[in-house]
Amino acid sequence: MANRVPIRTTSSALIAMIADEDTITGFLLAGVGNVDLRRTTNYLIVDSKTTVKQIEDAFKEFTTREDIAIVLISQYVANMIRFLVDSYNKPIPAILEIPSKDHPYDPAHDSVLSRVKYLFSTESVASGRR
Repeated sequence: MANRVPIRTTSSALIAMIADEDTITGFLLAGVGNVDLRRTTNYLIVDSKTTVKQIEDAFKEFTTREDIAIVLISQYVANMIRFLVDSYNKPIPAILEIPSKDHPYDPAHDSVLSRVKYLFSTESVASGRR
């Protein structure tokens, strides 16, 4: 239990999003969006003009902000920065890959699902690791 990461307990936490315009719009209509006094948002709309560098910067920003608890990222966008998503290993904010309208979800590319499969695979159970 000494290795546990303390979870911040603040009065509220945000959900950040990196996805296409339709997905972001749906979440904004549901009330997930936030703009603070410095005009900083909790989302990045990815379109054909968005560079990989902009996506990387948004991912790094959202995963280091203290007020964000979950980062929702479209799977096809996560594939553009797969090395960052796969190397991220902190429990908070949690990274969740979601499908988008134009790109179906592929469980083979989901980093969280692949980690869970590894933890419960026959090799890890047989070797005594859990």
